[in-house]
Amino acid sequence: MTSKLVLTILLSSVLVMSVAAMSLQAADAAKGAGSYIPKTRHKNVCGDHLCTEPAAAPAQPKKMKEEKMMKEPMMKEPMKAAHEFQSKTGTLTSVQDPGQGHASHQLAIILAPSDKVYKGILTYSASENIQLVALHGPLAPGEDKDQLIWTPDGETKFALTFVDPENKMGTWAFSGNALAVHTMNTEPFQVSYSVGYMELDKSDTVKTGTLTSVQDPGQGHASHQLAIILAPSDKTYTGLLTYSASENIQLVALHGPLAPGEDKDQLIWTPDGETKFALTFVDPENKMGTWAFSGNALAVHTMNTEPFQVSYSVVASQ
Repeated sequence: MTSKLVLTILLSSVLVMSVAAMSLQAADAAKGAGSYIPKTRHKNVCGDHLCTEPAAAPAQPKKMKEEKMMKEPMMKEPMKAAHEFQSKTGTLTSVQDPGQGHASHQLAIILAPSDKVYKGILTYSASENIQLVALHGPLAPGEDKDQLIWTPDGETKFALTFVDPENKMGTWAFSGNALAVHTMNTEPFQVSYSVGYMELDKSDTVKTGTLTSVQDPGQGHASHQLAIILAPSDKTYTGLLTYSASENIQLVALHGPLAPGEDKDQLIWTPDGETKFALTFVDPENKMGTWAFSGNALAVHTMNTEPFQVSYSVVASQ
């Protein structure tokens, strides 16, 4: 081979290598500048990235990132209950009862009057025998008829549930707009207590009220009086009633309506002879007290012909 031919081959090889080097440099420069590189048959290039590198995730706008950061902590935070259970423990020394007509009595207020309804359990230990007090109200004009009333000024009036357990230690399940412990003595007493309770907004099943009874519409009850607190429902009520009436009353819960044949050999209440309810009829022989109940209706009843009046606080769920 002549020297001229060898020189020609060497020059051709150098030219090919230079062109290849320039092509790679141009590709690197385009990649760094973010320019689009069309897909080639080169095994190391896949669209707009090298096959050995992961594809870049699309960038999120700054506003979207901030909104996501704000939402994430909120999603992790647990939801709060609509009505939280509260607890309270303390020791009180009684003071002169501020109620009119109670100047010679002593009173220790545990839960102050509220426009919401309390429901809870009180456990107490006192230095002497005490009475338990729940208030219902304030009452509307005319609702203070023939029942025990507590008022600090003669204008704002509450119906009074007054229970005497004849002890200085015990437990009481209650509902009402206030809770207190009382004695009929002039000397102060001391009481330590724990109370667990809810303070609830009024609703169809959480309420405080005063009712005047009407003639019982049940067949065979025409000579009786009835005050319906929770009307018949196809759902079951479960709750607590605290009441103060103008005379001794009986407590009524209805169950049903009954299916045909289910009225056999038990006490029945029916307004028309067709729609029938089983009847729970409890006579506590008092006009003030508390009753834990369940049923499809709740009422207070007497076997007298004259109307009575009852104030109450009830907290129920369905």
